[in-house]
Amino acid sequence: MNTNLTDKVILLTGASGGIGSAIARAFAAEGARLVLHYHRNLAGARNLQRELARVEPLLVRADLTKESQVKHLFALASKRYHRVDTLVANAGSWEIRDVPLYKMPLKQWQGTQDGVLTSTFLCVREFFRLVAKQKRGNAVLIGSTAAVFGEANHADYAAAKAAIAFGFTRTLKNELSRLAPHTRDYCGGRINCVCPGWTVVPRSAEKLRDAGTIRKVTATMALPQMGRPEDIANAVVYLSSDALARHVTGQTLVIAGGMEGRLLWQPEEIDPSAA
Repeated sequence: MNTNLTDKVILLTGASGGIGSAIARAFAAEGARLVLHYHRNLAGARNLQRELARVEPLLVRADLTKESQVKHLFALASKRYHRVDTLVANAGSWEIRDVPLYKMPLKQWQGTQDGVLTSTFLCVREFFRLVAKQKRGNAVLIGSTAAVFGEANHADYAAAKAAIAFGFTRTLKNELSRLAPHTRDYCGGRINCVCPGWTVVPRSAEKLRDAGTIRKVTATMALPQMGRPEDIANAVVYLSSDALARHVTGQTLVIAGGMEGRLLWQPEEIDPSAA
């Protein structure tokens, strides 16, 4: 199917990470124009830029918790392409260590809210300001299964992602459709959220080296295998396409092999090498 994403301008935050880079590759394969944001991983961002040189992506560094830097990011994108068709808000922070709530420092809680929720707010707000002028645009926000099922010892992350996946996405679908209204030849502005489950990326590599962890994680899935970055990227491309997802907005799509909040497999039924 034709996504009609050729020459569409995609601003992708957190592009240098495992999921972010897969999303960038998927859009490049569709012929989209890319604005690739990164914060600290300059080497990863430059490698991705070189890999996707055929679409001449614009690489921009920004701390998305800083209002001025978010404004600068969108200003550079607008200067280069004169518009942004799709925002993919993928960037976010996650504390690798398990920290139960009763031991969680306020600094960690506030840092996660800033790194996950506030950064998304600032990016979406700036994008909406562009949409108000363009009268067109859609957004895909990246949540997490932690938003849906919770995640023990990561209450800060689960709370921030839940705000994005539900209250934020479902509220903004009504605002965006007024900024970019439906017309005879345009579906209207759309915003959706993708919630990945456990995915094979560098950030989770340490934990996924343990067969016991794999058994524990996949035991809650109807499809007992780890997600791949490409699984998330394919969904993001679909939701970004006005041709394929023209009547889809305000939705939260969970990509986690049919994960539930209960055991679906006994540990001995899982083959870690096949997961």
